[in-house]
Amino acid sequence: MTTGYRMIARRHGGPEVIEREDFTVPSPGAGEIVIETEAVGLNFIDTYYRKGLYSDPLPITLGSESVGKIVAIGDGVSEFSIGERVGTTSSGGAYATHRLLKADKAMRIPEGIAPEIAAAVMLKGLTACYLAEDTFPAAAGHVALVHSAAGGVGSLLVPWLLDKGVTVIAHSGSPEKAAQVPGEHSLSCDLADLPGKIREITSGAMCHVVYDGVGADSWAASIASLRRRGLMVTYGNASGPVPPLPPLDLMRGGSLYLTRPTLADYVATPEELAASAKKLFDRIASGVLTPRVGQTFRLEDAAEAHRALESRATTGSTVLVL
Repeated sequence: MTTGYRMIARRHGGPEVIEREDFTVPSPGAGEIVIETEAVGLNFIDTYYRKGLYSDPLPITLGSESVGKIVAIGDGVSEFSIGERVGTTSSGGAYATHRLLKADKAMRIPEGIAPEIAAAVMLKGLTACYLAEDTFPAAAGHVALVHSAAGGVGSLLVPWLLDKGVTVIAHSGSPEKAAQVPGEHSLSCDLADLPGKIREITSGAMCHVVYDGVGADSWAASIASLRRRGLMVTYGNASGPVPPLPPLDLMRGGSLYLTRPTLADYVATPEELAASAKKLFDRIASGVLTPRVGQTFRLEDAAEAHRALESRATTGSTVLVL
């Protein structure tokens, strides 16, 4: 009987609520696999579950994104073999030495991609994929504002958009972070000054789309940066949830569109997951994307990793390793 440990939250709160719990690794049922974890991707959504912004029954085994090798296979699973490396972005259960998964939620990790890189890129990369390809069909001639451009999603979304010929205006929280972002327009100005800077860059035309994972702090600047009939994509709440928005404000802003997407609705079937994963891994293989692990923490130090993430002391992706 194999034992392992996981990092859980028995109550909602700050990073201090994260604690270690030992457990017996379960056997897979029909259609399931068990992986032995090699690396776990840290994401802001993990802090939302920890704080209770997103609901999940307590105690919570945190995390969604993990990579590991298959150590057990249940009945009816024919697409995978023992020893293969797979990854998943399934919600809950990632902060653990072993993980029970539904096989149809797993994606095969191509040879040549290290587990730390795969863990760093799956959730953020699939998010960048649906933002650039599906939520808004970005193409040459479009102007896009990307917030937190040096962060986990932003560091992938910016080069993805640039490769499509999009004019990207990137915004980061400091000059040091802005210097890491590719492209002609990488800013780190105060958010209050951002719409004016964009007006200068675009000669008054403003943006077709804004990709905002910051939330409350950047909301006003994002809305003010859109052109007539522009699309506001709010996909994260790093600084807290956005304020209530009367629909008339969208009219006054220029008949604006607003969407609050989530990855699960873009990879809801095995076919959609496989197609999006292929787009992501193809761009890594071709060099369009060069995922960067900015920092690593031991799985047991998950609380410290959360503190670093929420204080914006991280760049690129953060990975928990065993």
